[in-house]
Amino acid sequence: MIVIEKRKGEVASLPGQEIGLKQLKALSSELGLKIAKDLAKEASYPMKLAKRFRIHEQKIYYHIRKLERAGIIEVVSKKAIQGAQANFYKATQPAQVLKLKEFDISQHIEGIEKEPIEFLEPFIHEGKLNATIIVGSPDPHGPEKARSRDGYYAVDLALFLGSFLSMVPDLNVKLDTEARTEDLEDNLILVGGPVINTITGRINSKMPIWMNKDNNWAITSKISGKTYHSDETGIIVKLKNPFNKKKHILVIAGKRYAGTKAVMIAFIKYFKEIIKGNKFDCKISAKVVEGIDLDSDGIVDDVEILE
Repeated sequence: MIVIEKRKGEVASLPGQEIGLKQLKALSSELGLKIAKDLAKEASYPMKLAKRFRIHEQKIYYHIRKLERAGIIEVVSKKAIQGAQANFYKATQPAQVLKLKEFDISQHIEGIEKEPIEFLEPFIHEGKLNATIIVGSPDPHGPEKARSRDGYYAVDLALFLGSFLSMVPDLNVKLDTEARTEDLEDNLILVGGPVINTITGRINSKMPIWMNKDNNWAITSKISGKTYHSDETGIIVKLKNPFNKKKHILVIAGKRYAGTKAVMIAFIKYFKEIIKGNKFDCKISAKVVEGIDLDSDGIVDDVEILE
């Protein structure tokens, strides 16, 4: 659900959820509503909220429990604070809607009715970016001290994903060297292969199509049994996040730099083909593509989908 406010010259929106009497009761107290509003802005933990509001921590815990049971807030991460483990809470949606009658069919509102394709649903939810994009660091890092040149392809990806968004997203891009344990438990979009993106490296062997270090990082498909050696090949794989089974990961990675360019072209130019799944098993969201130099200038400018 998206809540829309039409203003002069623009449309503002928030993702929301419909609530009933149980949720309304949890929000009926001044303090409960105050906590929910605060957690709609950013994640926090009870002790910090108690200090911010200058209220006894037990009162905060009381309302936190009510809001969590009502589905207004949820635990998004856990972190050691002053020797104890603290739960970080965040609002499940920034808008809570009590519907008194059924919705009416409205006129087209520009920029709002672009529905994310099902393939992108975990990463774009109700018009909002719901993932962290992680790119390889340009500085020497990882076991091979590699430098990433693939990072700026994330700009092309962001522009493409932006066409499915109904609101301006928060800055949500990190270098692999900056990503912490709590970051990895989110929905992730990983740009770059295991050599230059260490987070891709950590899940590499768990993917249905992966890159084999012992075979000069050749792309190896567990689905078809085939191996692809060209530096212009790359993979697009969607799988459950091994760091958090409730979330998903999208990997867009090339065997080398030219391969990452090829998969980015494939993702943007042939997206409807990409979402169909693997040629040998359409139930698996994993593709292998190879870059093609159509005009013979030594630069990849199109792709062939191999599987």
